[in-house]
Amino acid sequence: MPSRFSLADVSEKKTVSCPVHQSILDAESDRSVKSDLARRASTRSGTEGSEPVRFGSSPMKACMVAYTGYDSDNRVRRYAETLAKQGCRVDAIALGGSELAPRGVLNGVQVFRIQHRIRNEKSKFAYLGKLLLFFIRSMFLLMREHMKEPYDLIHVHTVPDFEVFAAWYPKLSGAKIILDIHDILPEFYASKFNASPNSIIFKLLVAMERMSTAFSDHVIAANHIWEERLKDRSVDSAKCTTFLNYPDTDVFKRQGRNRNDKKFVLLYPGSINHHQGLDIGIRAFALIKDQVPNAEFHIYGTNGDQLSLLRGLIPDLGLEGRVYLKDSIPFDKIPSVIENADLGIVPKRKSGFGNEAFSTKILEFMYMNVPVIVPNTAIDIYYFNESVVKFFQAEDEQSLADAMLLLINNAELRKSLVRNASDFVRRYTWDVNQGSYLDLVESLVHRNGHQA
Repeated sequence: MPSRFSLADVSEKKTVSCPVHQSILDAESDRSVKSDLARRASTRSGTEGSEPVRFGSSPMKACMVAYTGYDSDNRVRRYAETLAKQGCRVDAIALGGSELAPRGVLNGVQVFRIQHRIRNEKSKFAYLGKLLLFFIRSMFLLMREHMKEPYDLIHVHTVPDFEVFAAWYPKLSGAKIILDIHDILPEFYASKFNASPNSIIFKLLVAMERMSTAFSDHVIAANHIWEERLKDRSVDSAKCTTFLNYPDTDVFKRQGRNRNDKKFVLLYPGSINHHQGLDIGIRAFALIKDQVPNAEFHIYGTNGDQLSLLRGLIPDLGLEGRVYLKDSIPFDKIPSVIENADLGIVPKRKSGFGNEAFSTKILEFMYMNVPVIVPNTAIDIYYFNESVVKFFQAEDEQSLADAMLLLINNAELRKSLVRNASDFVRRYTWDVNQGSYLDLVESLVHRNGHQA
């Protein structure tokens, strides 16, 4: 776990003591730690001879609850399927789509798809209404399934924080509750709806965060900066742990490139929200398009508030046939798309939410041997250095354009970044770190008085 620090320490590039914030030059000294994690993960990988997490003679029963599309959310599925591989009985309550059955089994997990979502919220109240409807439906479903056969663990994924209270009935009956904070809600809300941190709603969300974390038996933070924020204002340090959104090597398998054209493909796969800065990325590419006529910028994703803006920006900048907005694809197809790219682009904004939101795309690019350009946000400076990524000045189109041009024209630099990042990312995959999650689960269920 990292020592305490301030965001000023990060922005001024002071040395911060954190086990993740290490250059690849530290890899040798870190080998014993990695070996221990790898041993723990390998003994829990679901292979023959591994023991399920149990309550006495019965396998543990768990449920994932998340206001997200389960089938396309790698993070939620990764936790659920990890438990299922250990012999646990696992349910998931999540969003669905018109093409998906309301109930089914996916890789050993029983999935309840209780609500559809169209990402068209234009107001705070429309967004809140959908969250409340999901809360009510998930609460009654948890009660029904718990009465049939009690849950031992409920793992609730945000947003919203208050979704954790849907598990009140199982908690009264002894179930342990994990609150997994994917996006720290007060800051997320401020970014989505341009709210001030001094606003009453922001302060109410902080109060809700405190109540939600107090209700939970353990809290998972999505990165170490947010872990420190949560400890400072909402949660006891003993019940808060960071788990990054690690690449799952069962999904991210290198198959070899199958592209043989002479194009140079820059790639962004993910959501198209304001804080992701895709408009900055497109404008930066426009600055260099005439110098690299064989380069193309491919953007995969249809969810987000900037989609209409980007669709208009491409013809305005004369980028038809050079910048492509492609539909979202199933997450099990993303590895091949990444592997066939030449350069990864993460053009996040530094102002607001993006400054501290960790982008798992960076680790995925690294794992698939694709060099990546990232902004000098607080979170990216915290985890990476110039030996593994190419930084640019966040929200500076010219700086990003210069970084693009440099890497397009410098094959040796691309190879160096790939080589260093490949060594770095070996420590930050799910197969290496899943043992820590299973240890956390077992510590919670043992605390309930059961023996494995």
